[in-house]
Amino acid sequence: MQKIGDIVGKYKLEDRDKYVSREFQKYAYDLAVELGDLPHKSLYMKLAKVTPRIFLEKARSFVKDATNAKSKGRLFMWKLKQLKDEAELKKTK
Repeated sequence: MQKIGDIVGKYKLEDRDKYVSREFQKYAYDLAVELGDLPHKSLYMKLAKVTPRIFLEKARSFVKDATNAKSKGRLFMWKLKQLKDEAELKKTK
């Protein structure tokens, strides 16, 4: 018979998501990593919480396609603002 500690010790757990308790936090952290903008991960968490996911996904896709972007975070924010402005314009018509 084996000890529980020995059995659990065989499995290596990642501590990366140690403090993540909600789905939007995980999404925001992954987005910050993908954009190479970890110092601003709290901004992405706020965006993931209050912004419709379709806008975030469209902006993320746009940045993925841009291969020679100097700052992926800046490009993401620009595209996100553009998408929000377009949606607001459609809403007012």
